[in-house]
Amino acid sequence: MATDYLITIGLVVGLFSIPAMLAAHADSRVPRTAMGAFILSAAVIAGAILLDPARYSVADLPNVVIRVIADIIH
Repeated sequence: MATDYLITIGLVVGLFSIPAMLAAHADSRVPRTAMGAFILSAAVIAGAILLDPARYSVADLPNVVIRVIADIIH
């Protein structure tokens, strides 16, 4: 279950870093923080997959996120 949390955290941080990168590009700034967050999210996702490679596929990612949200709510 800990790897489910890692996958979800990585996806959330990665999704939030994309608009920050686009905003930095639109303002002609270097997206250092946004790229750092994106690289960190990719590393967290890769680490979670390496910890339990047989458990995850791209088709299972929505179910993983739903399980984590349901676990947080309950």
